[in-house]
Amino acid sequence: MQIKLTSPAISKKRNILGLSREEILSFMVEFENQPRRASMRVSQLWSWIYCHGITSFEKMTNIDKNLRTKLTKAFKVSRPNIEKKEMSSDGTIKYLLCLDDKSKIETVFIPEETRSTLCISSQVGCTLNCSFCHTGTQKLVRNLSSQEIIGQVIAVYDDLGLWEKMKNNRGISSYFEVITNIVFMGMGEPLLNYEEVKKACNILMDNKGLDFSRRRVTLSTAGIVPKIKMAHEEIGCMIAVSLHATDDKTRDILVPINKKWNLEKLLGSLKNDVNLRNSERITFEYVMLDGVNDTKKDAERLVKLLQGLPSKINLIPFNSWTGSNYKRSSSDRIKAFRDIIIKSRIPSPIRRPRGEDIMAACGQLKSSSIKKKVSI
Repeated sequence: MQIKLTSPAISKKRNILGLSREEILSFMVEFENQPRRASMRVSQLWSWIYCHGITSFEKMTNIDKNLRTKLTKAFKVSRPNIEKKEMSSDGTIKYLLCLDDKSKIETVFIPEETRSTLCISSQVGCTLNCSFCHTGTQKLVRNLSSQEIIGQVIAVYDDLGLWEKMKNNRGISSYFEVITNIVFMGMGEPLLNYEEVKKACNILMDNKGLDFSRRRVTLSTAGIVPKIKMAHEEIGCMIAVSLHATDDKTRDILVPINKKWNLEKLLGSLKNDVNLRNSERITFEYVMLDGVNDTKKDAERLVKLLQGLPSKINLIPFNSWTGSNYKRSSSDRIKAFRDIIIKSRIPSPIRRPRGEDIMAACGQLKSSSIKKKVSI
């Protein structure tokens, strides 16, 4: 018997947050028994939930009172509970969120001068076991539902008071006060939770709600080759590939999924199967590990591997964690590596570590959730 990884509902009431427009419409047709009116109700609910952050159906004043009563009995509008909030000296905020089944995930808000990014999770734990990643030391507990994925965004909107600030764009004085970008770079591999992530992305990019453009939503993958093309075609958001090595022997250790889809398969698929739109590039994430993947030969191989593929390479200084056997490459080594790539005319910014002092930087996220045995 196959066990579904996504957690079952804890409450009899279904969480309407994170349901697709089509799902909500089917319920409204049942309640209203009039398709045209039901469609209008969906738009009203969508606006209240994703433009105003309303949590009570009773406050949705343009909806008939009898329908509000029915909705209150059948649904809830809930988001994960913020169990702990830590702020870094650089302004980064890490949230520990508790889900209905007491599983815990981490979400990170990263404010910058020209944009502010929310890094969200797609799974509780991770199954990929990347050797340099702290999250990889936590076994996969389960996939997140679309409600739980969207719930991370909504919970942070609540905490930062963004509903009022975003209303008519009033009261916003800098990018430090809004969320401009969403990245699936938290806990888990998003393409191994494809359908729920796809549903969540469609909600994030809905122009009548949260209204993130597809260029402002990024899925980061370690290289789940069959799903990369699907994500590009069906979701349409940006794709970032966690590369981290230029030969299969090294990448097998750093990113074990490489044993299934090696560099030739991964890069071949990106070159042949992903039809990039005008001015689009594939972003590659490359963590800089001292004496492991940071040599001149590595840089030259990297340029050769990406030849003919519109690319951008983010060089990420390794963020340490207790128990890791890796060390960060020196600043000089990282700059020398970058210079070789730049000469090939591939953009290659060095990412400035954010939130290291609260373990919120890239590769440092981990929660205390443990997978429970399921009786069959």
